[in-house]
Amino acid sequence: MHDNYINGEWVGAGETKRNLNPSDTRDVVGEYASGDAVQARQAIDAANDALEAWSAWTSEARADALDRIGDRILADKERLGEMLAREEGKVLAESIGEVTRAGRVFKFFAGEAIRFGGEFIPSVRPGVSVEVSREPVGVVGIITPWNFPIAIPAWKIAPALAYGNSVVFKPADLVPGCAWALASIIDEVGGLPKGVFNLVMGPGSKVGNALVTSQKVSAITFTGSSATGMNIAAECAARGAKFQLEMGGKNPLVVLDDADLELAVSTAINGAFFSTGQRCTSSSRLIVEKGIHDKFVERMREATQALKVGHALNPKTDIGPVASQAQLDQDLRYIDEAKQAGCRLEAGGEQLSLETPGYYLTPALFSQTRNEMPINQEEVFGPVATVIKANDYEHALELANDTVYGLSSGICTQSLARAAHFKRHSSAGMVMVNLPTAGVDYHVPFGGRKGSSYGPREQGSYAKEFFTNVKTSYTLSQGV
Repeated sequence: MHDNYINGEWVGAGETKRNLNPSDTRDVVGEYASGDAVQARQAIDAANDALEAWSAWTSEARADALDRIGDRILADKERLGEMLAREEGKVLAESIGEVTRAGRVFKFFAGEAIRFGGEFIPSVRPGVSVEVSREPVGVVGIITPWNFPIAIPAWKIAPALAYGNSVVFKPADLVPGCAWALASIIDEVGGLPKGVFNLVMGPGSKVGNALVTSQKVSAITFTGSSATGMNIAAECAARGAKFQLEMGGKNPLVVLDDADLELAVSTAINGAFFSTGQRCTSSSRLIVEKGIHDKFVERMREATQALKVGHALNPKTDIGPVASQAQLDQDLRYIDEAKQAGCRLEAGGEQLSLETPGYYLTPALFSQTRNEMPINQEEVFGPVATVIKANDYEHALELANDTVYGLSSGICTQSLARAAHFKRHSSAGMVMVNLPTAGVDYHVPFGGRKGSSYGPREQGSYAKEFFTNVKTSYTLSQGV
């Protein structure tokens, strides 16, 4: 049994959750506590009580704690990567890469804790000095999704702690294993005071709601669905709490006639199908200029059919299973609706029965689609990509921006002028040139526009905009 972690102690819950391997549903990853609102409030109280003493720690002490956590994650990356592959279905190489990213995030924010500073600014009035400083925002509620079960928690927890906040962490109910493993490392090597970091596993309707509605929680950082994000926004706005939302995308990859065809295909395959397409930055819309369209579709069909779907721990596997039965059902529903709407299925889209029982789906590629179709406007969140034909660059840009989302976008071209224009005029928070729309660095801002994001950016030095409050102090430096 893997318990919740509240006020420095491992605490059981009245209910439990069995964590199953999507590559082999006979494989039980573990039994995990499933907490409720009572436990969430206990964790909030513990975090609130620990806040003052923790925020008074020196920046060097906080940096040392984060650095130890990062070192331990990196030292355990093989073991943690295998757990991630078992519980979420990401292939082993990608899983180890995600764990490595989590470790690097903690070490990056160890440095940020040291670099954390303010400003002294001359006043417009003689004899007055102005100091602009940053202070911890308070108790931070962290709610994370299932698709990156250790990296996303890391890039929220690490900056929260670096800037002197206390934390209550609620992971996705589907993937408690990596969250528990991360909490165990923080407990073992972090050396944090009791109550500074708390883990409460359990359903969002109980644990998440308690975090969002508590007056003692000063800020909520959330990654997940748009519907849940909007509910969080309403609750936080009503009580004046800070909130930061990352809610998804319908990301375009534009392929122009002058693109290197092989590079464009490999870029599209990576962006659309790696991590089983279960990335908010996935290239779900492939917008292709008409001159290269037919050749691109032909090569994409071949490349998609060549992908090997299988057990996430098999080194020969390119694409692991979908994370759950519910997600598989959703993917199949969108595939069926696209067929009925007249889209042409070029490859994949079939559920597989393999040696081990799991949620296996061959990557689906559709052509002859229109941008207004639901499959091009709604986030499928699976290995499903569509091709949309564009008349020219201007038309491709218009199609790329024609979505309620604005997280990531990409363009494949050999024209510096087109690339520069696209970077300036794409209505996305992140733009890639001759690179997959999925795949970002941990030391620079992450986030989108429109329906994809709300609030300050995550990651990099920009994280301080959310996890701190700005204070301006005036001092009369001479007698009156």
